[in-house]
Amino acid sequence: MSVVIVGGNERMERRYKDLCREYDCTAKVIMHMNSTMRDIGTPDLLVLFTSTVSHKMVHKALSCVKGQNVNVARCHTSSMAALRNVLEQHVG
Repeated sequence: MSVVIVGGNERMERRYKDLCREYDCTAKVIMHMNSTMRDIGTPDLLVLFTSTVSHKMVHKALSCVKGQNVNVARCHTSSMAALRNVLEQHVG
């Protein structure tokens, strides 16, 4: 399963990827709005940490996956526990 995480804490990027690997997922973490926003592709799950990104970045990420069969999880906090809860709900 592929996961794209938008937002979060820059120092936690490696830990986000490691946690996703524990759930047998490949993860891409996008912290800033730049050209990589176009490279979201077609993930199985899009995780939006809404407290650490702008509204414009959220809308851009959602428009990149519009019309695709992508599960979107919005989470206000960008903690490991929050990501673990999202992965439990969507991956199992």
